[in-house]
Amino acid sequence: MRRRVLALAATALFALSAAPLPAATEALPFPFVDLNVRQAQGNQEVVLSIQLLLLLTVLAIAPSILILMTCFLRISIVFDFIKRALSLQNAPPSQVLMGLALFLTVFIMWPTLTDVYNNSLKPFGEGKMGLAEMYTKAEKPLRLFMFRQMGNEAENIRLFMSMAKLAKPATLADVPTWVLIPAFVLHEMTVAFKIGILLYIPFIIIDMVVASTLMSMGMIMLPPVMISTPFKLILFVLVDGWGLITMQLVRSFK
Repeated sequence: MRRRVLALAATALFALSAAPLPAATEALPFPFVDLNVRQAQGNQEVVLSIQLLLLLTVLAIAPSILILMTCFLRISIVFDFIKRALSLQNAPPSQVLMGLALFLTVFIMWPTLTDVYNNSLKPFGEGKMGLAEMYTKAEKPLRLFMFRQMGNEAENIRLFMSMAKLAKPATLADVPTWVLIPAFVLHEMTVAFKIGILLYIPFIIIDMVVASTLMSMGMIMLPPVMISTPFKLILFVLVDGWGLITMQLVRSFK
């Protein structure tokens, strides 16, 4: 029986090896990717290779750049402060908070993103403008959004303009984007920390009251966090904490 099975297997392998292969010109339903690495033939090819590497680098860090230029930074920092103020470790998970921050970012930035799409990406896709004009049109709404958030607080812009040794701008259009972005990031972090301080105050009071009560009762070995955390959660739920914080965060953006 075993010899018969081996003979059948050998016959099948011989038949497969003898079968004619498809012609090289026959189209197969599989994609073919050809990546060749060779020595550059001139300065132009070297420049093109460097441009390709820079483009891939920009595409890799594009999400981080867009996050820094939107309201995601402030929202994510405030949510992290809430989690720490409530003395919570894994509830809610960080992925949930970041997802909520992302959807709130889309909600707040929707008019700006719509402006970018209608005035830059869509005309560029239709061939009505070039790449440089598309970049300028897409940059304008984001710059306007960042300027609106900073308002009259232009200290960070002055800081980076002075460090770069640039002349005082006459208008907002004279502020370079590479100066505006770090100034906006510092402003958003400052505002987020101010909101975090205000969030911490009521929960710190609860921690102090619980710690003083435990010390007066002689229960020194009992961690105050174990007693104060339920009270902080009860207070947060009773005042509809998530709703209030979400509403105030949306209203904080001009």
